Amino acid sequence: MPFELDLSHNGLGDSGVELLCAGLRNPNCKLQIIRLSGCQVTERGCASLASALSSNPSHLRDLELSYNHPGESGVRALSATLEDPSCRLEKLNVDHGGENRLKPGLRKYACQLTLDPNTAHKELILSEGNRKVTRSEGKEEPYPDHPERFDFCPQVLCREGLTGRCYWEVEWTRGDHYFERTAIGVAYQGICRKGSVFSVDSLGRSNKSWILELDTIVCYPWHNGKWRPVCVPSSRSCRVGVYLDWPAGILSFYGISDTLTHLHTFHTTFTEPVYPAFRVTPDSSVSLCMLG
Repeated sequence: MPFELDLSHNGLGDSGVELLCAGLRNPNCKLQIIRLSGCQVTERGCASLASALSSNPSHLRDLELSYNHPGESGVRALSATLEDPSCRLEKLNVDHGGENRLKPGLRKYACQLTLDPNTAHKELILSEGNRKVTRSEGKEEPYPDHPERFDFCPQVLCREGLTGRCYWEVEWTRGDHYFERTAIGVAYQGICRKGSVFSVDSLGRSNKSWILELDTIVCYPWHNGKWRPVCVPSSRSCRVGVYLDWPAGILSFYGISDTLTHLHTFHTTFTEPVYPAFRVTPDSSVSLCMLG
């Protein structure tokens, strides 16, 4: 087995990388794989890594730096080590970089989402640049017929199909209807859109969607028709964070106030892109939050 060090998904930053590089410069270092995905590394940290690899070619063969902010100069410096015959580095991953990767916590994975009007049930009203959905029961919008439109359940999907690590937040308001619950989650594109029975195309009732039904005291995770109640803190606000790690098969929900409160995590194997999905109760709304 290769010697591997995985420090992914933390606030290591450039200063932590510089300490790590001191060890890499040691001729006795046997590390072959280093994973620093989502560690808030900038071009400064990349320069330190490139210098360490050049000064001591070491045994390192695989360097994982996705979801950081290496900048053009950082990418150039590290890419040069791939061409250096004295270095053993064979694999370098700097994908999904950008300045937003320097944000703390899950917000480093923030993504921009928009609701897809072609999927919206006719009782749903989209506004604020297709970032807010409101339901007015019994009043239909003059949407044209579309094969992707939900025609029975009051649901809508986002345009964006997701396959990486992504995070988004929503705010929801509760209507006066006590027999339905607002739901947020993700679904495959192939989820049933047409039907005359609530269970046919309702989010969470098939193996094509994973959702959390929201309420003030308990919430209900649903997948493939199976559910269970989960108690939530009494201080929970009406703001929920959703974290998707598609490659790892993780979908997590968090109540957001001053801190993140874990509500539920699905563990699965995703086989195709997933689309953020929402079901809305009468006289209520769901808004996609701007995370900057």
